[in-house]
Amino acid sequence: MAIRRDHVEISVPATSANLGPGYDCVGMALDLRDRISVRATTGPTEVRVTGEGAGKLPTDDTHLVVRAIRIGLDFAGAPQAGLQLTCRNAIPHGRGLGSSAAAVVAGLMAARAMVDQEEVFGLIHVLQLATEIEGHPDNAAPAIYGGVRLAWTDSGTTQTVALDCDTEQLTTTVVIPDFQLATKKARGVLPETIAHRDAAFNVARAMMFTHALRHPELLLAATEDRLHQPYRRDVLSASMQVVDQLRSRGYPAVISGAGPTVLVFGTLDELTTSALRAQRWRVWNLDIDTGGAKVLA
Repeated sequence: MAIRRDHVEISVPATSANLGPGYDCVGMALDLRDRISVRATTGPTEVRVTGEGAGKLPTDDTHLVVRAIRIGLDFAGAPQAGLQLTCRNAIPHGRGLGSSAAAVVAGLMAARAMVDQEEVFGLIHVLQLATEIEGHPDNAAPAIYGGVRLAWTDSGTTQTVALDCDTEQLTTTVVIPDFQLATKKARGVLPETIAHRDAAFNVARAMMFTHALRHPELLLAATEDRLHQPYRRDVLSASMQVVDQLRSRGYPAVISGAGPTVLVFGTLDELTTSALRAQRWRVWNLDIDTGGAKVLA
């Protein structure tokens, strides 16, 4: 299969995974976007990064977006080429807002657009490949499709469905610290087994969460978790303190993905916002993104 388009531009949203009880299976797209521009050339690969990660990310074939493009081209049976890649990054790195999933999805979507054969390389193929690269689909699914998504893998095949959500009424706030946390470290503190009562607790809260997306008065209870957040207190002490403080005031606050960002359903009052900013936390109000990954050109 040939490369039909030698230049494409892609936009991909940030995501927040887990959302309390939905560990490794529920994610939500946020209205904060990375944008990439890719041109196939006969020369060597060149990468230019502005915004988040500038000066810290690779500028050669080891860049995650480039690696994803090459995986996508191989999947489609298209030839490899030199790439001129420009990344305009708005999603903070290492903060639990899906920056790596956004990079992977952006690269795969770029390869899909370059091949321009939807019947051969559909969105479900993007999800499957992204899951294989990322290891789990909770960030990839909303990054591709937008909205709030349930995603799972069955016998090696990844599937996803949308969760009904009042995106016009439901808003979010992200509270972002000035430090990072590697996902590997956050996952490394989780136990191999948990108590049956805690599993039952999380199943009930996860079921309630799907209902609370249309009934936000239930979100405080529906975002309780005993599966992953309690075990991460030692590596997320500052973030968990913020979660505890906000929940004690009635805000449905959770760790976003593997952290250390805190996600809150709703808008914080001015006093709370000012106090957090005084402690060097960034506080951003973000709508839920419904568009998912987009081909801009």
